[in-house]
Amino acid sequence: MKIAVAVTGASGSVYARVLLDKLLELKDQVTEVGMVWSDNAFTVWQHELGDKSYEKYPFRSWEKNDFMAPFASGSSSYGALIICPCSMGTLGRIAGGISNDLVTRAADVMLKERRKLICVVRETPYNLVHLRNMTAVTEAGGIICPATPSFYSQPKTIEDAAYTVIHRVLQLSGINVDGYKWQES
Repeated sequence: MKIAVAVTGASGSVYARVLLDKLLELKDQVTEVGMVWSDNAFTVWQHELGDKSYEKYPFRSWEKNDFMAPFASGSSSYGALIICPCSMGTLGRIAGGISNDLVTRAADVMLKERRKLICVVRETPYNLVHLRNMTAVTEAGGIICPATPSFYSQPKTIEDAAYTVIHRVLQLSGINVDGYKWQES
């Protein structure tokens, strides 16, 4: 499976890092990862995580306005786009059908092709505009997966808590991953 990942400037860079780390481990299921970063994604990553470790990932990245990226077209074989974290501005543009950059164009492609679009929204509290945008994206076929960790698995670190969300995201993408499953051994 080929997966596109978009990282926006919403708070929650730890989710993106845990996702990218896990995708590195899943080479048997994920044949290619295409990346796109918003302008603010790097700034927020550096502020929250205190480093530039986003530079270590071997995945191919496209500039935010490069519509030549394969996942900007429905003719590509990318099966999913994960936007992690997904800012409310990005979600609003997707909900409104505004394809003004590669992130929103790729989201539009996933929706029109009936492929997986997973938006890991990271905001609290939600206002009515946020909720309506989440509804619009859901009605169009996208999946809203809030960056809300679960605690069944008794996570010990921030990364463990973030993985409870990323585990669900990967499952929603159609990828088999190890992780806590309620009442399953």
